[in-house]
Amino acid sequence: IAGGAFGYCSSLTSVTIPNSVTSIGNNAFSLCSGLTSVTIPNSVTSIGYGAFCMCNALSSINIPNSVTSIVDYAFNGCIGLTSVTIGNSVTSIGMKAFVGCTGLTSITCEATTPPTLDGGVFSNVNKSIPLYVPAQSVDLYKAADQWKEFTNIQAIPGTEDPCSSIVLTA
Repeated sequence: IAGGAFGYCSSLTSVTIPNSVTSIGNNAFSLCSGLTSVTIPNSVTSIGYGAFCMCNALSSINIPNSVTSIVDYAFNGCIGLTSVTIGNSVTSIGMKAFVGCTGLTSITCEATTPPTLDGGVFSNVNKSIPLYVPAQSVDLYKAADQWKEFTNIQAIPGTEDPCSSIVLTA
């Protein structure tokens, strides 16, 4: 999808991207103020600079496991975004990618190794919201730059080690 392809399309409400698409260009959907839902297929490996910037009505987004990085300002100012799921292949998130996403109530990051974060990725995001990560990685996130600012880091439900809670008694 070319850069700026759907920018400023305020009447656009939902987008389903076909499996033939491998990249979403810079500012491809920026300022689509009516956009409430986006389905990104596993064929997409890159999401461009400011791709969904200022999409104020967008409420949730799942970043597929094919995506390895989220670039600068990708979801900047998406105040309607309440939840985000970052796929397990993401290794880096660009500068201010989620800046101003003040409506976020939870973040799930499926990557076992905390993705590297550029400056201010989660600026103006409430750091007391749940940050769900793989159970074996909770301590890694608690020690990682910027991730450690979240005060409610929890295991993704269902990823806990069932053997960790076994108590043997005589």
